[in-house]
Amino acid sequence: MFTWPQEKYQATMETDPGSVKGDLYDLVLNGFELASGSIRIHDPDLQNRVFRLVGFDPAEAEKRFGFLTTAFKYGAPPHGGIAPGLDRLVMLMAGETSIKEVIAFPKNSFAVSPMDEAPSEVDQKQLDELHLSIRYPEK
Repeated sequence: MFTWPQEKYQATMETDPGSVKGDLYDLVLNGFELASGSIRIHDPDLQNRVFRLVGFDPAEAEKRFGFLTTAFKYGAPPHGGIAPGLDRLVMLMAGETSIKEVIAFPKNSFAVSPMDEAPSEVDQKQLDELHLSIRYPEK
């Protein structure tokens, strides 16, 4: 949602969104992804088009990501990033087959990350989109 769509797809994003490809890249070693990244959207109008395509109405997009589109209005330059998967590299160096053996802050047995208290709450709209409901035990 934040990756720059390749130029050749920008004219048809609304009419054929399924064919759009972004400017993304990966670093792979023997089938293991060691890093991935992309060229980021830096144009507020293009970012708002993408928000509409994925189903955010303008008010919701502003609520969630207004800080970003406002910042773009001040002239963010074209930019990209890459996130190295150091934990995967350590896994390979240690001869492990699971990243859980080397990850610094794994989730506990309750599927909660004590460091950042993830997962956070989701709003009802997100639950409805995924056809999920939360049922609390009766007291």
